[in-house]
Amino acid sequence: MTKVEMIRDLAVQIRRDTIMAISCAGTGHPGGALGAAEIFAVLYREALNQSPENLNCPNRDRFVLSNGHICASYYACLARCGYFDPGLLKQFRKLGSPLQGHPSRIHLPSFIEASSGPLGQGLSVANGLALALRQEGRGSRVYCLVGDGEMQEGQIWEAILTAAQHRLSNVTLVISYNGLQIDGDIAEVKNIEPLEEKMNAFGWFVLDVDGHDPDALMSAFARVKESTDAPSAIIARTVMGRGVSFMENQAKWHGGSLSQDQVRDALSEIGLSRQYVDFTVEGVFA
Repeated sequence: MTKVEMIRDLAVQIRRDTIMAISCAGTGHPGGALGAAEIFAVLYREALNQSPENLNCPNRDRFVLSNGHICASYYACLARCGYFDPGLLKQFRKLGSPLQGHPSRIHLPSFIEASSGPLGQGLSVANGLALALRQEGRGSRVYCLVGDGEMQEGQIWEAILTAAQHRLSNVTLVISYNGLQIDGDIAEVKNIEPLEEKMNAFGWFVLDVDGHDPDALMSAFARVKESTDAPSAIIARTVMGRGVSFMENQAKWHGGSLSQDQVRDALSEIGLSRQYVDFTVEGVFA
C-alpha cells in the first residue's frame, strides 16, 4: 500500500468512526469533522514530528485544534494512530469521559496541547507555544487547525499580526475552508475573501490546496517547512459532510446526530477501510 493509499484509508476509517461516535453520543458536529478527515490523516501520518512514543519529548511538534467542535474526527485519528484504544470512542461526549465534546487538556493532558471551545483562540495559543519553543532553541513546529467561519473572529487577525510581527516561521495555520458555517454560507454571513491576498498582505506565506487530496496536502506541509522567515498558512478547500451524499454542502449538518437509518446509509457510502479493524454500531459502539 502506498503512502497516499494509507492516508486515504485512514481518512475512510476516521469518517466511519466519526459517524459512529457521534451517533453513539446522540450529539456532536459531524459536518466539519467529516470534511477534515484527510487533514488529520496527513498531519498525523506525515507532517507532525510526533508519535505516541515521543509525547514527553520537548522537541516534538505541537498541534492545536482551535475549532474544537469537530473533535470527533480528531479523536478518531488519534485512536487509529495509536494514542489510545479505539474502543474509547464509544464514550465520546459522555459525562466524565476523557473524550469531551471539545478537546480538554485536563482530561487528556498527555497529548492535548490546549483545551479549545470558544472559537478564535487557537492561533493565539499556537503563537505562544511557538515563541516559547524558539526561545528555548528548539526546532519544533506548531500547527493550528481552524475553520473558515472562525476566520471571522477578530482575535484570529490579531494573532495573524502577532505571528508576522515575530516572524514565527515555526507556525503553520491550517484553514478547513468548506464555505459554510452554522448560519449558512460564509460569503453571506461575513465574507472573508480574498483570504489568500489578505494573509499575504499581513506577511504570511500562503498555499491554497484541495483539502481532500493527500498528495496536495503532503506537498503543502513539506513546502511550509521551507519557509524560514514568515509564518505559513494552508487554505485547505474541503466539503462539509464529505463522503456522505445527503450531508455534503449542507450547513444544517454543522451540528446534530443521525438516525439509525441515516447511520447505515452513511457507513455504506463511506465504505470500509483496508488497514483498520472496523467497529460496527452493534459491536464496540453498541
